[in-house]
Order: sequence, then C-alpha cells, then structure tokens
Amino acid sequence: MSRGVDKRKIFDSDQDYLRFIHNLFVFNDQQPINGRYLFKKLPIYDIARRNFAIKERLPRKLLVKIHCFCLMPNHYHLLLSPLIDGGISLFMKRVNMGYAKYFNQKYQRQGTLFQGRFKSILITQEAHFIHLPYYIHLNPLDINFGEWRERCLTDCKKATKFLDSYRWSSHLDYLSKNNFPSVTQRDFLDSFFGGPKNYKEAINQWLENLDLKSISTVSLE
Repeated sequence: MSRGVDKRKIFDSDQDYLRFIHNLFVFNDQQPINGRYLFKKLPIYDIARRNFAIKERLPRKLLVKIHCFCLMPNHYHLLLSPLIDGGISLFMKRVNMGYAKYFNQKYQRQGTLFQGRFKSILITQEAHFIHLPYYIHLNPLDINFGEWRERCLTDCKKATKFLDSYRWSSHLDYLSKNNFPSVTQRDFLDSFFGGPKNYKEAINQWLENLDLKSISTVSLE
C-alpha cells in the first residue's frame, strides 16, 4: 500500500483514478517503458469492454500478478505476487513515480506525493490470506459506512449496493461485471473463491460477520 504524504488526497477526479489504473496496467511489464506511455499518451481504453489495449507494442511480460486492488481518496491497496526477482519493487517504483509525475504536472505542484516508500507486508499465514482480499475490497465502506471497522454495520444491503457501485477496485471484476478486467490476474483467487456466485455469497457473509480479528495482527493502514 501507499498513502498520500500527510494523508493528503492523491485522487481528485475520476480522471486521476483512471490514470492510476492505467499505470497498473502499463507498468506491469518487464520491457522498458517508453516515455510517451509513462506521462503523455494513454493506451487505448475500450469503453465497451472496459479494457486497456496498447497498439504497436509487444505482448506484456508481467512483473507481478495483481490479484486485487482498491483505490481510496488518499491511499491504495494491492495484493501482489512477484513473477521475477525484484518484480514488486520495480513495479511499485514505476507506479508511484509515474503517477506522481502525472499528478504534479496536472495540478502544478512540486515535491513528494506519497508518504515515503510503499509499505509491503509478506503474507505468510493462511488465515491472513483467506481474509485479505475481502478486506481490500471492503475498504470503500470507509467513505459512507465508517462504522464497519467497529463491527457495527447496521445495513448490509445498502453497504453491498454501495460496493457494487464503486468502480475503483477489482471487486466488480470478481463479480464477473467487467470493470477493468485487463488489469488483474484473477485465475488464482477465482479458483479460491469458487467463481463469481460464491465470491458474492462470501463477501456478503463477511459483511454480516465482519471478521476483522483474523487479520488484526497485520498492520494494513
């Protein structure tokens, strides 16, 4: 995860969210990244399929698998697996530097955008792994349902409806509602969840039970 310096907002518009998600797609590549893709020219965004596609470029050789992600106004969470030695560090450096460059140019600002180096946690316990994807996808509840962290969510239906309307995460793709399907590599977690129907049922159960104790030993914020 990374957070804005002094907890400042790092996304001020839909264009900012879209730009960061573009970076997740483009920078996940072992090939050198041409500057025009870094800061100037966005890849083609297929509105109908909600997919990124780059013309006149070799197929990507991924640095990491992006299992899931969630963007919040002042921070973001990613669940990653490296595919090469140092893949996560290189990927995160590209993502943060590229987005900070874009953000500073757009808003005519200077200086650091993110609070230090990205924070990483190695997942070694199965109990943590089982619950983290749900936790990441539930982060948007902080916007309108902050009480969920106190395990006192009173209206699960409204919370579910809100999550299903929030575009800036991989939640919708796991529900098989194409949002940004080309960004994530979902085969592993899809197998774990047992498909979209089981994922939907499981996240609804998570909302009802809010089992935060299972990941209480992992510092996620």
